[in-house]
Amino acid sequence: MAPVKAVLIDLSGTLHIDDQPTEGSVDALKRLRQLDITVKFVTNTTKESVSSLYARLIKIGFELEFNEICSSLTAASNYVQINGLNPYYIVTDDARKDFPENDPSLKYDAVVIGLAPDNFTYKNIDEAFRILHQSNGTARLVAIHEGKYYKTDQKISVGPGCFVKGLEYSSGIKSVCVGKPNEYFFRSALPEGVTPAECIMIGDDPNDDCLGAMSIGMKGYLVETGKYQPELVQDNARPRVDGIFKNFSSVVDYIEENLIS
Repeated sequence: MAPVKAVLIDLSGTLHIDDQPTEGSVDALKRLRQLDITVKFVTNTTKESVSSLYARLIKIGFELEFNEICSSLTAASNYVQINGLNPYYIVTDDARKDFPENDPSLKYDAVVIGLAPDNFTYKNIDEAFRILHQSNGTARLVAIHEGKYYKTDQKISVGPGCFVKGLEYSSGIKSVCVGKPNEYFFRSALPEGVTPAECIMIGDDPNDDCLGAMSIGMKGYLVETGKYQPELVQDNARPRVDGIFKNFSSVVDYIEENLIS
């Protein structure tokens, strides 16, 4: 492969699970930075604002800059502003801080949905459906991401994807996904002057992280932490990624030993 100039790193499930870093990840990130490689963090995390996420990462021991985080929340907020939308939001209260204020004098013309466990109520989903249904196809359904599930410190939990697909089915309106694995999201995260062939993506989701990045020419390395479930992956059905590793620290070991001249 081309010389490695940049590494994009997923956060939840890869570097940490809730407030616990994955094994060796804090030290591994320090080692990676010593290799003269540009590091950026790409995340579909939508339960908390980018500022809250940054504060959490610093608190649990990671060394990073705020502007190194590329979030699907930011991508969704930019989409709302560029298109002049006045959305109905199904997001957490903290994530809502990353979006512009609504104009109360205007009707809702879009639905923006992210991971918001406490707000996935029938009332909220029904209201979102009514907005989409009554628009005669003109309203937009904006999925911050369409994750099937995610890992907490205790279990695998359902993601927002099923709610997005349910609204698509009932309203007949196809969603616009702005987070991973959207091609635009990955390209916007690339450091200036770095081509996809010179970049590695590391994550715990074979589709949203690895295959999404690989579709534009990056290498995709999957870690067996977070949402990865080995009991669901048979030898003849292993994800078609560029490499599968025990954890983030193991990927950094591989990069150090094999990809740095």
